[in-house]
Amino acid sequence: MTSHPKARKHTSMAPGAILRVTALLRFILLVAGAATATATAARFSRLFSFGDSLTDTGNLVLLPAGRDVPERRLPYGQTFFHRATGRASDGRIAIDFIAEALELPRLKPYLAGEGADGFRHGANFAVGGATARDAGFFQRRGLRSVPVSLATEMGWFKELLPLLASSCPQEQRKITASSLFFVGEMGGNDYLNAIFQNRTLDEAKTFVPGIIDAIRSSLAELIGVGAKTVLVQGMLPIGCEPRVLELFKLKHGRSTAGDDSDYDAATGCLKSFNELAEQHNRALTAALDELRRAHPGTAIVYADLYRAVTDIAVSPRRYGFGGEPLFACCGGGGGRTT
Repeated sequence: MTSHPKARKHTSMAPGAILRVTALLRFILLVAGAATATATAARFSRLFSFGDSLTDTGNLVLLPAGRDVPERRLPYGQTFFHRATGRASDGRIAIDFIAEALELPRLKPYLAGEGADGFRHGANFAVGGATARDAGFFQRRGLRSVPVSLATEMGWFKELLPLLASSCPQEQRKITASSLFFVGEMGGNDYLNAIFQNRTLDEAKTFVPGIIDAIRSSLAELIGVGAKTVLVQGMLPIGCEPRVLELFKLKHGRSTAGDDSDYDAATGCLKSFNELAEQHNRALTAALDELRRAHPGTAIVYADLYRAVTDIAVSPRRYGFGGEPLFACCGGGGGRTT
């Protein structure tokens, strides 16, 4: 791979990007509530997380593909850590706050190679730019490869688990049963990987069933090794992303007649792109319902971040934003045609 994939960024320097972080932080309240309801006698002993740049605490920068990504440099990390940590944010990200809410240390990236002792409170397997489908899926379609898929992250978890509990299945199940598993948004990079390589939205929509199957398969793996509490994040509205809005303007012109029909009057987001996110989330929630019926002993919680983000886009001032929440201040463009 010669270049970093189109990972979604979220830094406090970009209002449109902050919108995503704020929505994620709202999810922390859900996590804290789930933790309280599920663990009445004891807190979760560990936290394991999977996902993309919204959840990555430093894995991407440890890969060859991450040698020259912006997350290595300030302003990333400047407001809390005062140095770049590999997070796609100027400070902490949602998984950091989730760990704090559960009174656990912030998760170390798995690729840091800390060993069993370094991961005794859990590990973060998320990688910026990660996709639900594997590299072969994209290569067969003539699309550039990506560094890591959800299956790769699950493989890392299965490598780590025996180190935490020897090879005894019973001991491993004690660990997984007392842990919280967070599966961050997966699929967004799959769709954007195609869209930003000049594939049509209709083609991207054909990816939905396979992406959902990949997520379902990974969740089934976690349940199979004894996971009892799994939080699954839905897809955010990609039609609100500044980069997607900017791409639309570049393709259609900033004042092309008729293009305004694709903008949602309430949010300013692109309806056609958000319909893809809605299609994804409908399929995901249906898959989660199937898993709940098949595994009634496992709590599977769905985090509806689509609604959280659109609420902010509709009423930005209510959440402390200015009047243009869909613009990125630092090169990402955004907004609608004028």
